[in-house]
Amino acid sequence: MLSPAPRVASNEGVIEALRPALGSALLGAVEHVFEVTLTVERDHVVDVLRTLRDDFAYQQLMEIAGVDYPSRPERFEVVYHLLSLTKNHRIRVKVSTDEETPVPSVTGLWPVAGWLEREAYDMFGILFAGNPDLRRILTDYGFRGHPLRKDFPMSGYVEMRYSEEHKRVIYEPVKLAQDFRAFDFTSPWEGAEYVLPGDEKAVPQARGAQTPLSADQIAKAGTVTSTPAPPPVGDSKVTESPAQTGAGQPHPGNQPHEKPVQKDGAPAEPPGRADAPQTGEPVPPRTTDAPEGKNG
Repeated sequence: MLSPAPRVASNEGVIEALRPALGSALLGAVEHVFEVTLTVERDHVVDVLRTLRDDFAYQQLMEIAGVDYPSRPERFEVVYHLLSLTKNHRIRVKVSTDEETPVPSVTGLWPVAGWLEREAYDMFGILFAGNPDLRRILTDYGFRGHPLRKDFPMSGYVEMRYSEEHKRVIYEPVKLAQDFRAFDFTSPWEGAEYVLPGDEKAVPQARGAQTPLSADQIAKAGTVTSTPAPPPVGDSKVTESPAQTGAGQPHPGNQPHEKPVQKDGAPAEPPGRADAPQTGEPVPPRTTDAPEGKNG
């Protein structure tokens, strides 16, 4: 059964079809990871996106993202992700800008771009000319800086907490008590070169398993080579008869000719009654007479 989703359109011929339509506004085009990326002039981004929407059926604006490259003269890239619902195909459009030059807003093409541009402004400080409500959207009121810039400190500039004294949330400068601590990530099991607090009272030990010996003593003991002992000189022990092995004589009553012989698989009868004492005297035969006073 075929999937109900439409087949993804191929990238073949997409760039060749877009070049004459975009003209000089197109600075570069590349196909990478099964997607086409267009780099266009910043001032012509609105016209390029309108052409892609109206003439090439990229109806939906999925995302506006920012990227920070501090080493570039224009450190920011604004990336527009478009989706064609009819062709099930995606395309990416990029423009470059700096901290002071605004990018034309595309809220006239897609109203949803208002919030997406606000997010790029809040996180990177990218300005958008023509956005009717360009203000922060994720950070708090009075936030300083833009968190997704590469030069923004990981700890930020202020910390927020609830004050029982003021009965509200207050902001204070960041206090990093750990800045003055020396962190050593060497595992003690690997043999740290320093002494942990309290270990100075213990007996010096070698690396690895617990041992009362010091490292110097273990090193010296490892250099001593033991000499194998010479073999003993003299006559070796050789037994010439069974009597010399220390084994005793067999029991006289455990001879093969004294054992009872069974016939036809029947159990052998012992030479005497089992309850008779072994005195060597003949055992009287059993009687089947009835007890006295009782007649059959």
